[in-house]
Amino acid sequence: MTDTKASDRPRVGLFATCLVDLFRPNVGFASVRLLEQAGCSVEVPKGQTCCGQPAYNNGDLDDARGLARQTIDAFRDCDYLVAPSGSCLGQIRKYPDLFDADEPLRGDAERLAARSWELFAFLVDVRGMGAVSAEFKHTVTYHDSCSGLRQLGVRSQPRALLGSVEGLKLTEMEDTDVCCGFGGTFCVKYPDISQRLVDDKSDRIADSGADTVLAGDLGCLMNIAGRLRRRGVPVRAYHAAEVLAGMTDGPAIGEEG
Repeated sequence: MTDTKASDRPRVGLFATCLVDLFRPNVGFASVRLLEQAGCSVEVPKGQTCCGQPAYNNGDLDDARGLARQTIDAFRDCDYLVAPSGSCLGQIRKYPDLFDADEPLRGDAERLAARSWELFAFLVDVRGMGAVSAEFKHTVTYHDSCSGLRQLGVRSQPRALLGSVEGLKLTEMEDTDVCCGFGGTFCVKYPDISQRLVDDKSDRIADSGADTVLAGDLGCLMNIAGRLRRRGVPVRAYHAAEVLAGMTDGPAIGEEG
């Protein structure tokens, strides 16, 4: 796909997400590299901001609608919207529900939702990517985020790509599909439940024997990495896009600064 003519390349707008923008820009750069390897022309629309999920989950539908309008306008001219986060992408797929059937923006929201994809699903299911040129000589385990798995059906796609990484050994943890306890504002509303969930998750990660944990959502990874560090579990955390793009030379998640 690397020899695709520029005129034939789909225009992909990268939805960078708040957490990537503020805490882990390397995930955004890795996403761009992978999308370009898949033969896409990538841009990062300047008008984008939060997907609106915190407002939506807390019942503030007016603000959620406002953020949806902003996202719709920012990505109007892109062939696809792609996000390295099942959580944010799941919210964007809900945009049509924020507008009444007779509102003009309802159709725009439906069209954007239809052309919006989680990163790994887009690479594998839309662009047909089957392998990457990357090396990562570590034993890893993979955490399936709730939104990516249950809302979007993202499970096999990242594993298929990780299987092509030279030196990487994947060992599945028990309960890989169980919540890590982050859940956006869930960890603020229900801290005791959240901590129990991430403690269980860190135990499963340690039991797997892996030295690295990967996932496709930065919120999950920040929560997991922080808890592993506080409990003294010597397991590093990376977004899977960083491994697939060969961009793991810097500090792991939670080790910055």
